[in-house]
Amino acid sequence: MSWSIKIGKIAGTELRIHVTFLLLLAWLGLAYYWQGGADAALSGVGLIVAIFGCVLLHELGHALAARAFGIRTPDITLLPIGGVARLQRIPEHPLQEIVVALAGPAVNVLIALGLFAALGRLVDPMQAEHLRQLDDPRISGLAKLATVNVWMVLFNLLPAFPMDGGRVLRAVLAVFMRHARATQIAARVGQGMAFLFGLAGLFGNPMLLFIALFIYLGATQEAAVAEIKEIAHNLSVADAMVTNFVTLDDRATLADAVEALLRTSQHEFPVLDGRGQLAGILTRDDMIAAFRRNGPTQPVTEVMHRRVPSVVADAPFDEAFRRMQECECPALAAVDGGGRVIGLVTPENIGEMMMVHSVLPKGGVPSWRTAR
Repeated sequence: MSWSIKIGKIAGTELRIHVTFLLLLAWLGLAYYWQGGADAALSGVGLIVAIFGCVLLHELGHALAARAFGIRTPDITLLPIGGVARLQRIPEHPLQEIVVALAGPAVNVLIALGLFAALGRLVDPMQAEHLRQLDDPRISGLAKLATVNVWMVLFNLLPAFPMDGGRVLRAVLAVFMRHARATQIAARVGQGMAFLFGLAGLFGNPMLLFIALFIYLGATQEAAVAEIKEIAHNLSVADAMVTNFVTLDDRATLADAVEALLRTSQHEFPVLDGRGQLAGILTRDDMIAAFRRNGPTQPVTEVMHRRVPSVVADAPFDEAFRRMQECECPALAAVDGGGRVIGLVTPENIGEMMMVHSVLPKGGVPSWRTAR
């Protein structure tokens, strides 16, 4: 995620903090300082840091559960409104998705139980007056943290996609219908809840406006990905790939690459070895950045993405889309039986395919397919 800072790595998962989270800490520190001096600032910021520590553990719960099903989590990012664990792919088996979705709230349940046990006294987190007393210095910081964890569980289990409860809803619906249809229904529920949160934010807590925006955008994005998968299910790679493209030789320099960039509209350039097979892909952004740093004589092989999978042209397009998500690569190469690159699948290409299919009648066959 852009504007985020890496702070560590656990079991192959990068831990990142968004810069807006640091701004939030600074703002809260000043607010507490103006109210009660340095001691109040330290205790207030300390509580916020502890809460986000619980958020991090929540996201690690998702990551560990996903790992049990062979799904990697490249990174976890802490934002002012919570955390985001970016999974390599979403489990499509309903039971697996339920386990991964509930693993996060389960961590918060364990934290809350541990804190309540440590307090040695009963705290009723469901009482509204308890929430209003969270800033009272007489209430233990542990009690505050335990209460926040309980509310984190309840909030995350709301059936508002893309929150955990929304993912559980999607998984349950997927038992009875297509995964894409289940996603669309769960996304609409999430967008409806985002609207309600937004209304509440207008007349109450402004923070709810940010939460509403997060839920709405997340639900919309998930629905778009589900639509791509639904369309991709009925296509082959050959139906979607770009066939008119320029390649670079593995002996080429950045000067050669820039020349190709200027005379084409391409953003991704396959780099081929001496046998005509794929060695990697050079992107426009990497090309320009390296050209600025090292000049025109640097070989493209030192800049290109090397771990770029290839797929045969007659493979199902949904398989290619899944592999593209998993490898986080800028493009996929389509090859023939001899391993020669005959096509490219790029994010821009996928977007154009979505636009075209969105105007076709449902179940309609494009005329250019039958004309081949």
